[in-house]
Amino acid sequence: MVEFGQIWSQLGSTMATIMFVYTMFDKFFPPHLRTYFRKYTQKFASFMYPYIQITFPEFSGEHLKRSAAYTAIQTYLSANTSQKAKRLRAEVVKDSQTPLVLSMDDNEEIIDEFQGVKVWWLSNHTTNRSQSFSIYPASDEKRYFSLTFHQRYRDLITSTYIQHVLKEANEISVKNRQLKLYTNNPSKEWYGYKRTKWSHIMFEHPARFETLAMDPKKKEEIINDLVKFKAGKDYYAKIGKAWKRGYLLYGPPGTGKSTMIAAIANFMYYDVYDLELTAVKENTDLKKLLIDTTSKSIIVIEDIDCSLDLTGQRKKAKEKSDEEDKPEDSIKKVKDEEEKKGSNVTLSGLLNFIDGIWSACGGERIIIFTTNFVDKLDPALIRRGRMDKHIELSYCGYEAFKVLAKNYLDIESHTLFPIIEKMLGETNVTPADVAENLMPKSIDEDSDSCFNDLIKSLEEAKNKAEEEAKEKVDGENKELKIVKENGELGQEEK
Repeated sequence: MVEFGQIWSQLGSTMATIMFVYTMFDKFFPPHLRTYFRKYTQKFASFMYPYIQITFPEFSGEHLKRSAAYTAIQTYLSANTSQKAKRLRAEVVKDSQTPLVLSMDDNEEIIDEFQGVKVWWLSNHTTNRSQSFSIYPASDEKRYFSLTFHQRYRDLITSTYIQHVLKEANEISVKNRQLKLYTNNPSKEWYGYKRTKWSHIMFEHPARFETLAMDPKKKEEIINDLVKFKAGKDYYAKIGKAWKRGYLLYGPPGTGKSTMIAAIANFMYYDVYDLELTAVKENTDLKKLLIDTTSKSIIVIEDIDCSLDLTGQRKKAKEKSDEEDKPEDSIKKVKDEEEKKGSNVTLSGLLNFIDGIWSACGGERIIIFTTNFVDKLDPALIRRGRMDKHIELSYCGYEAFKVLAKNYLDIESHTLFPIIEKMLGETNVTPADVAENLMPKSIDEDSDSCFNDLIKSLEEAKNKAEEEAKEKVDGENKELKIVKENGELGQEEK
């Protein structure tokens, strides 16, 4: 105990001597000598401690805005290295799939490794003890992250590692955020009290490619195309095209076009903008809607053949009406139709929306059209380059049925599967109809009952199709008979 007291006494004496010498040096030595002394002292300290430290404050700028770099680092550390921390801070984050986010607490240090190089991250804060009033609540307590690394890796850390952190943080934010489903507000409300062009709700559709009832080869082809598009930023810049891709989904009703859109959104982590063309007044309003969408989004126009008359039939109908009606009646009729229709969007305006010069604002967008009748659409609207990939969603096949059986009944094989496979090959039935029969109607209903209901439904669909085909043939034969009789009658009169 006596020795320990002597050590403290000697240490205190040494510190007092150092402080006295430093005070005398700072007071009596000329300024230029003090400058040289500090210069070589810093070199000596740098030699003894060869580490560099970079500080990232939480608030920066003129108006003390939250630093984007600080937020990105916090996201990166929360996802990658906070598992190593012993003291964590919990925060509730809105619009996120993980509302409770854990991050490093103050004075907590963790180690990260990049390309074999170790770096140290420290979360800390400073407190301003000034009593002056501040309008910024964060000004009294300033948080920051400090990054420490060896000076020999200066170029690697400053040029590569920090960019890696920012990129990783952006991908994590996109993946963790809650997807949104947008719909456009009527044009007349844009200039009133409602300033937003889009309103939104949380997108919570559970569809995934794993549960999508379609041919596995076609499904894999679509997934590969989406992956290639997502990683194609440099490629699109190289070939001089806007970073966007168009998909045309077509097929009979009930084949899963809307479900496909939801599966794509969940796979890509993209927001969905459901564009209602009938609510858009002019082509200029269509451009404003496009500008107001964000990157990493899907712009959807469902049933485009029903949204507006974009096939040229409007012009033909108008010409025919002009020939039959009087000029004043025709003008009144056109005005009434325009008021009832409520939209003056043209085919040209829609084409410019898809791949015109305005379509290049922003990037990483997917545009999807759906239709039940692809033959009704103008060829210019769906040509390659606008709708880059045409995806036909057809009737339910055996592979799609097995996916539905797994989804609804959690069954991968059954003795009735061969019978169902044979009947699906002979009957055109949509996945929606198959799913309806596979869904149990009560708690006590078992899988055998569901499969028997499906077989019965397939038999009825087959019989109905055969009857319709027979009626069609009988009708055609009847028409041929009438034509033949009229022809013979004409010959007799001659």
